[in-house]
Amino acid sequence: MEVTIQWIRTTWTKESRGGEAAARRNAAPVGFALPDDDAASRAHVIRMHERDGFEPSGSREALSEVAVQLREVGGRLRVFPRVHPLHALPPRRRRPPAVRLGPGQWVRWQLNYRFSSALGIRGWTYWTDTFNIAYGPVEAEVFLSRPTLFIDERGPLR
Repeated sequence: MEVTIQWIRTTWTKESRGGEAAARRNAAPVGFALPDDDAASRAHVIRMHERDGFEPSGSREALSEVAVQLREVGGRLRVFPRVHPLHALPPRRRRPPAVRLGPGQWVRWQLNYRFSSALGIRGWTYWTDTFNIAYGPVEAEVFLSRPTLFIDERGPLR
């Protein structure tokens, strides 16, 4: 199974919910060129945080660390991001079904969250996860193009 995963997490607080900071956050890319390394068994992970002005910071992580279910069935790849109950805000009515990718196809799947500390002392933290997942061999610029499928599960963060 040849799978390429790029996981982008953008994190912010109420300081970036409006104005110039929100404009910078909203202008953050949702896809990046893949690094030139040979780490096919690892996910390309990008983090962008408000404290760094939403500048991207990249690394590689084990595929098992990415919150996505992947299963190859009948020459197609079944893809479904996991949402843990603790991170279920904003409320999600009904999640869309998993997608099945054929060779050469890729999906961009976006989810967002809000989270408060247990005592509510620190206020809310918000983040958006973007999963770019390709099935089969790909070029380094694949995630800079238009996806075969786009699933938008982002909800209102209030």
